[in-house]
Amino acid sequence: MKALTVVPLTKDSARLDEVAEPPESDGPVLVQTLAVGICGTDIEILSGGYGWAPPGRDRLILGHESIGKVLEAPDGCGVAKDDLVVGIVRRPDPVPCANCAVDEWDFCRNGLYTERGIKEHDGYLSERYRIQPKFVVKVDPDLGLLGVLLEPTSVVAKAWEEVDRIGGRAHWDPKTAVITGAGPIGLLAALLGVQRGIDVHVIDRMTSGLKPDLVAAIGATYHTGSIADAVEGGPDVVMECTGVDSLVLDAMQHVGIGGVVCLTGVSSGGHSISIDGGTLNRNMVLENEAIVGSVNANRRHYEAAAEALAKADDKWLARLVSRRVPLDSWQDALDRKPDDVKVVIEVTPS
Repeated sequence: MKALTVVPLTKDSARLDEVAEPPESDGPVLVQTLAVGICGTDIEILSGGYGWAPPGRDRLILGHESIGKVLEAPDGCGVAKDDLVVGIVRRPDPVPCANCAVDEWDFCRNGLYTERGIKEHDGYLSERYRIQPKFVVKVDPDLGLLGVLLEPTSVVAKAWEEVDRIGGRAHWDPKTAVITGAGPIGLLAALLGVQRGIDVHVIDRMTSGLKPDLVAAIGATYHTGSIADAVEGGPDVVMECTGVDSLVLDAMQHVGIGGVVCLTGVSSGGHSISIDGGTLNRNMVLENEAIVGSVNANRRHYEAAAEALAKADDKWLARLVSRRVPLDSWQDALDRKPDDVKVVIEVTPS
């Protein structure tokens, strides 16, 4: 079968290979891959900046944002033939640590977890894959290929859970939220905020085009300025989805009293920025502000994401998938265009 493989930490090593059928040791559920989304992590792996091959191997099958159709499944496992499904990315470490032992593998404490398509476990960018029932999530069949958005939605479902947990340390009834970044994560974070009845404001650089239109279409407000300009007095929630250092600092400085800043973007590092650390510390302490980082997701976050997508307007979701690229033309998915939001590689032509 065909698969997109890469030698981690080696630039320009990606190629479309013929590989063996997925091993039965991966699980009894056999899935035909329909499409795989491309995100910043994939780009980083392809550029040689990240990733780990499976033990004893040089090459890794890429891809962690998937949608597929079940070909085989044991009776009573929770999924059946022809179900649309998404594979969970992370696997608990084998020790296991205290968190992995209770299925909170997104909080693995010893770093021995694996991740499909990223860290020591082949991903989903192959024509077929196998998986354990515990790590596969059923998708509303009406979503079709749009189920490929479930993995990034799981990331923001977890982020909102983190915000609520921390905000709930006191009376918590958030009215306003600012989302920085109108990429897939930012837009999906905005969607879940709107679904919660919150007044959502999205900040990005584009002054016109698809991104402002998508924000307006869900009833949120689009801005190109600062957080201070977006919400007077500071929002209850800031969800930072870019990793841009200046926006991270802006979020810390301008969240409202008793507010929560959730960082979901990963910074590249190597940049210096001048801050008044004393004033920042003073404000955070005196105003009971909190900052939390959030990454990855476990099963309940995938299930929450599936519910959120099932409730969303499928026409709006369809606009997020801005381009579909055939597997044989996978390089085209890496060529970013101005109005790209989420680009997917169609492994099985629709």
